[in-house]
Amino acid sequence: MKLLIIKIDTSHEVEDALGVYAQDNLNALGIESRKRSDFEQAGWLHDSTVVEMDDIKDLPKDTYFYAYFDEEADKDELVKKFQAKLKELAGYGLNIGDGKITTSYIKDQDWNTAWQKYYHVIDFSRHLAIVPEWEEYKPAFKDQQLIKLDPGLAFGTGNHKTTQLAMMGLERAMVKPMSVVDVGTGSGILAIAASKLGATDVLATDISDESMTAAKQNSALNDLTNIRVQKASLLADVKGKFDIIVANILAEILLNLIPQMDAHLNDGGQIIFSGIDYLQLPKIEKALYENGFKIDLTMRQGRWIGLAITRKEN
Repeated sequence: MKLLIIKIDTSHEVEDALGVYAQDNLNALGIESRKRSDFEQAGWLHDSTVVEMDDIKDLPKDTYFYAYFDEEADKDELVKKFQAKLKELAGYGLNIGDGKITTSYIKDQDWNTAWQKYYHVIDFSRHLAIVPEWEEYKPAFKDQQLIKLDPGLAFGTGNHKTTQLAMMGLERAMVKPMSVVDVGTGSGILAIAASKLGATDVLATDISDESMTAAKQNSALNDLTNIRVQKASLLADVKGKFDIIVANILAEILLNLIPQMDAHLNDGGQIIFSGIDYLQLPKIEKALYENGFKIDLTMRQGRWIGLAITRKEN
């Protein structure tokens, strides 16, 4: 079997937006990003990693975004849709880079392992580290929790700032055993982090069948039995209430989630948002206020915003 590859020479600022669009709107089989910084940072590791930048073929100026489709997909139509999406994102004031789109085909088995040498341990915090399934890691603190991950077709590796902001919010919120729902779970990384931090019960939702499979597999890889998965559009058709709602998704999708949250949040519960470009923050603030919520903490890394949210006091 072959895969159709749509490759976009772009900017890291629109990486997440393109990923969500490719999977949720175009039903991509998988996505991948190759950032110049990945290669530069690999050379900073305190191990035997050596990266000769001049020897790397086709190194991006900033970011290459790849979307993978069945070989029978309409290549020309997909290119047109990505061109339109890039134009829309540029209209938001985001840097889309060169925006050049190229296509090719590859055998799927060749792709599955080619990128693994660029994905390494993320020693995230005192309490958490993200460890690829194929790497060995010995934590400095014996009680540091390890999130073992096989992201498969790149449904989330923990490298991105938005994921790390959400994990920071989870660490702050998890002061006792709590129930958690991870909305738009992707690889399941935030659901797994919640479980490792002591959550009693975790529900992971996503609209993608591939994400459901990835989240199940990664939960099993970590020997976790308290994570349930449910295919759902945000919190639609989800039953029950939770102590923590966490969502690392784009602002335009968070706007659809906000009206659903009150019915699924326990008294005294907390909400953690990430994936918000700082230019979109005013829209989120307004929607939260109109739906009875307030922001307790704002976190920022680069242009990305993470929020800790609770209900407004009466």
